[in-house]
Amino acid sequence: MKKYYWPLIVSISLSLGILLGGFFVSVSRQSTPGLFLNQNKLKLYRLLDLIEQEYVDQVNTDSIVDNTVTTILEQLDPHSVYIGKDLMKEVTESMQGSFVGVGVQYYLYKDSLAVIKPVKDGPSFRAGVKAGDRILKADDHKLFGKKISSDSISNVLRGEEGTEINLLVYRKINDKTFNIKLTREPIALKSIDAVLKLDNNLGYLKINRFSNTTYDEFKSGLDDLIQQGIDGLIIDLRDNSGGYMDQATKMLNDLLLPEQVIVKTINRGGKEKITKVKGSGLYVDQPIYVLVNENSASASEIIAGAIQDNDRGTIVGRRTFGKGLVQRELNLGDGSAIRLTTARYYTPSGRSIQKSYKRGIDEYNNDFRTRYNNGELYAADSIKIADSLQYKTLKGRIVYGGGGIVPDIFVPLGVKHSEDAIEMMMKSGMVSYFVFQEIDKEREKFLKMNDSELINYLKSNKQLFANFKAYLANNKLLFNLEKHKKLVVHFLIAEYLYQLGSPEAYYKWLLSTDPMINSIELKEKQ
Repeated sequence: MKKYYWPLIVSISLSLGILLGGFFVSVSRQSTPGLFLNQNKLKLYRLLDLIEQEYVDQVNTDSIVDNTVTTILEQLDPHSVYIGKDLMKEVTESMQGSFVGVGVQYYLYKDSLAVIKPVKDGPSFRAGVKAGDRILKADDHKLFGKKISSDSISNVLRGEEGTEINLLVYRKINDKTFNIKLTREPIALKSIDAVLKLDNNLGYLKINRFSNTTYDEFKSGLDDLIQQGIDGLIIDLRDNSGGYMDQATKMLNDLLLPEQVIVKTINRGGKEKITKVKGSGLYVDQPIYVLVNENSASASEIIAGAIQDNDRGTIVGRRTFGKGLVQRELNLGDGSAIRLTTARYYTPSGRSIQKSYKRGIDEYNNDFRTRYNNGELYAADSIKIADSLQYKTLKGRIVYGGGGIVPDIFVPLGVKHSEDAIEMMMKSGMVSYFVFQEIDKEREKFLKMNDSELINYLKSNKQLFANFKAYLANNKLLFNLEKHKKLVVHFLIAEYLYQLGSPEAYYKWLLSTDPMINSIELKEKQ
């Protein structure tokens, strides 16, 4: 969806284009020394030596080894993966929940670094960097021109904690250039995007992944919502591909009753480990709704499965991804690592929700297309469920194993098939780039508006839709948008609210017409 030639957003000065897709334990160790070398292993080492010594051309054997490790792991299962040393730093920062830098979200806009917004309370924010500023230089490094890249910018802006950096900043709004000196600090990579009290008096938490900081963020957000007097809680796990197991279990400790089962795991030796709720539970009386879709995987499915099997709440949305394998991260000694599947997990009722991967990784990864073609994304009765995989919840409700968690309330992908492509396009990076460009033309005017004034202005601005159509045409993208004008403008307003306001304003606007949220409101009225 985002494979366009325009500059892509680089979130908080770090590109994280890595599918986490993991449900794994937060434990690492070095490879075990002294492993017995059988003849097959010796053959592999001998082959590499012969290539290095005898092959006619110079060969990068490191690359060969990397490809070999990847190929070996692909023979096991889709979630045993190799992480090269070049990617390990980014993966580690993402899952640890922070990196050291200056704290700006930016675009590469017309060959220059343009600030979308500084991270609140970060070093750039405190030093006075504002949305729309161009950072021209960092120390002696030029940050504009055709040869500049996202990687080079990230390498310059990041560094050791406590180190100073001098920025040359151009502020377009008043046509001034000035210097700012600041100190690099740890910048939080939040795993919870929004904490809101909705108009229906339900609390809302949007979780994008399960990192080392997720439970602390969840606990803080839940405490805040409880103090606001919510009547129920919505946990949004849509498009959350997973992460650390312990963070999911800590969350469930706050939501389930003491001694209720959270999850079961079985390792290679057949040893079963049952994880139960410890403690008294922070939020155990009021309704819970868990929003899921076809991209909710792994730790997200642990949450959904435990809530469903213990009859604690209602699962809303579409059938989840179907990942029932647990990985352990193991270092290989050179800065690289593997995530190796070491166990299978089961929901409290005993369900395995791992979908089959017997037809190969390509077929496994194209499951969305299969569901689309089968009509499952639009009709609940198109979901293929094996009657032999029936299980019962604590109260005796029938639930099913197999590929993923089937929701209690089904919500289709879209009302009309024809709007699917439009909605996916409107959630892409191209829309945020267009909005930045439009704001940049009249930033001073927009900064004087509050959220309500901004919404009313954009709703009545007929030129907005016309400008967006022209922008698509200039990028050789042909969409028939006339029938979908209301939908297009709705998403454009959301992006304006994000760039000029806050993530909370962005989510509150989008959730006002969200079909899954609306399905909850209908259930509440029944």
